Amino acid sequence: MSESSSIITPAKLDWRYDELGNEVPFSNDFGDVYYSIVDGLAESRYVFVQQNQLAKRFSQLSQLTGQQTFTIAELGFGTGLNFLVTWQLWRQIHTSADTQSQSSPRLHFISTEKYPLTRADLQRALACWQKQDPTLVPLIEQLINQYPTLVAGCHRLHLEADVIVDLWLGDANESLAKLDNSHGASVDAWFLDGFAPACNESLWAQQIFTQMQRLSKATTTAATFSCAGVVKRGLKEAGFAIKKVKGFGRKREMLTAIYTQPDMLCNDTPIENSSIANSANSANSNTSIAIIGAGISGLMTAWSLAQRGMAVTIFDKTAPLAGASGNPRALLAPKMTPIHHVAEHLHSIGYLYSGRLYRQFDHETPYPILIATAAVDLLHKANVNIEQIADYPDEMATTLEEAQAKQLTGLCQQPLKNNLYLPQAGLVNPYALAQFILAHPLINFQQRHIMAIHQLADNSIQLCLQDSDLKDTDLKVAINPDLSQETDNKNNKISIDKVIIAAAYASHLLDTRIFDCRKIRGQLSWFMPTTEQLNKLSKLPLKYGGYCALFTPQQGDDKLNPVVVDKPQFLLGASFVRNDTDTDIRHNEHQTNYDKLIAAIPELSDVDSDMAISAWQARVGIRAQTPDYHPIVGQLDDAGHIWTICAMGSKGFAFAPICAEALADNMTGQFPPLSTQMLNQISPQRQRLQTPL
Repeated sequence: MSESSSIITPAKLDWRYDELGNEVPFSNDFGDVYYSIVDGLAESRYVFVQQNQLAKRFSQLSQLTGQQTFTIAELGFGTGLNFLVTWQLWRQIHTSADTQSQSSPRLHFISTEKYPLTRADLQRALACWQKQDPTLVPLIEQLINQYPTLVAGCHRLHLEADVIVDLWLGDANESLAKLDNSHGASVDAWFLDGFAPACNESLWAQQIFTQMQRLSKATTTAATFSCAGVVKRGLKEAGFAIKKVKGFGRKREMLTAIYTQPDMLCNDTPIENSSIANSANSANSNTSIAIIGAGISGLMTAWSLAQRGMAVTIFDKTAPLAGASGNPRALLAPKMTPIHHVAEHLHSIGYLYSGRLYRQFDHETPYPILIATAAVDLLHKANVNIEQIADYPDEMATTLEEAQAKQLTGLCQQPLKNNLYLPQAGLVNPYALAQFILAHPLINFQQRHIMAIHQLADNSIQLCLQDSDLKDTDLKVAINPDLSQETDNKNNKISIDKVIIAAAYASHLLDTRIFDCRKIRGQLSWFMPTTEQLNKLSKLPLKYGGYCALFTPQQGDDKLNPVVVDKPQFLLGASFVRNDTDTDIRHNEHQTNYDKLIAAIPELSDVDSDMAISAWQARVGIRAQTPDYHPIVGQLDDAGHIWTICAMGSKGFAFAPICAEALADNMTGQFPPLSTQMLNQISPQRQRLQTPL
């Protein structure tokens, strides 16, 4: 993506009235209305829903064996009206479906937009349709609540368990080129809804039709309001058979099309090691899947697969969150990059996605998973300066006036002129997150120590257990209630279809194709401040090379760490010790955490004395770090039976959710929410991992 197209500019609008008296947004950039002035709602239903025969095709999904995904790709998200009427139809047809069953179909809606509406303009544009069709109200409210921050890249929205939207912000041709179909993904229906070709030539350029050809299959359909010559020629040259049908309103004609030349399909954007990337993957609801490791990577992968109707068993030798993911709190705050890099910056895209997802989880949990705090980065170790921060939307990152920064943090003496304020940042409660995920009906946890993984000649997988894991009474290990897999009690082995290795730095021991990561010991310290100390501590989490934050433990936190429920605690850290895998608590690392805090924020020097440090609590985790600081996510074998997601470093709560979605999509042959370039950056086969540390 070029620098000029990497900064997202919101749409510039005027407002007009249609023939029904509804307000209609008018684009000043392109000199055209967003939808028909006759009736925009009826137009969407006629042109895109009816002409792609979606009612019939959605109904047929329920009659097919196994879990099915219907993928729609749209050019021009606009006000989201096309998506809303599609979602509305989906709900009408699949109202009674159990969205967590193993056969429930899913709707995947992919849309591009270079000039997105602001949230306020979106609300205004959709207000009239709520009056015209009240059944749209809950759908509109949910879309507006999840509407993403307007920065370039892919933004995945989970609207329902069986409905997701990938909104790619940026140039449409560049966005389509980033869609990865190396694992068999394809589009079922196209909505071609850019402004008229005379107003916006770029959305009807030859490159667009070339991408449509790459991403389509036999039976892929397309519909558009336009009958312009450039549209007809483009579709024909891309292998579509076109047909003119009656247009909507005053338009005499419109076009429908069906892809007829699947032999012309090509994949010109393979991920690294194409022999692995292009293998056929057949994971479905009848596939038994094991995940080794119950840290944040394993848990999020289990959730992503379970959302796709797949039963999963997580194996861990100790317990969920027993390793580095089990701190009392994790600070969810991004490591910023200049905005022209943001679309391909895993930390930024992962941070925004994780925040949306955790907040969505909070609607279903008794205790919040993401505690909204905001955070202040003191820019001690940053990749951006104040001028570069100004390029970002304020809702993601901004710089506060020094007086305001001092008021919000409560720091009086600290120079805060250089600051990065992160309004969406917060503290993640790992225990609450784990409890939420493990409650999913398709996720089962087993405390078992997997010592080795064997792939047999028929590509089936055997997990070898430590002898002490199986007792004489253990006859079977339940992978799920319907698909129990026989366990060879004599040889301590479990047969499984697919396995995902999520064992952090120990992943290499299970499969040597996984890079042997650098091991980083990190000790996080915390203590219960006195009332006097509490008044001196920062009110907001701070980043300064390390991080510190006040938090109040919730019910259940004490099952994971030595904390006192409902009593404020102050955490700080973490230490950084290379190639040390001991997990003993060390006084000198308490001191290191304290010294780092005081060096960054001298006014906190009287927070505690050296004598009291010995009474601090701590947790030690061993982080797995790659040379390029990117995680390792993807397929290990040609057959697609062995996968991995590991090496999150210290950023697991930002990286793991989006990486888990990408892995689950590739396992099931769907489009991941990461570009081909980003998938290359996290590939187990990437060049940077070919040389041992």
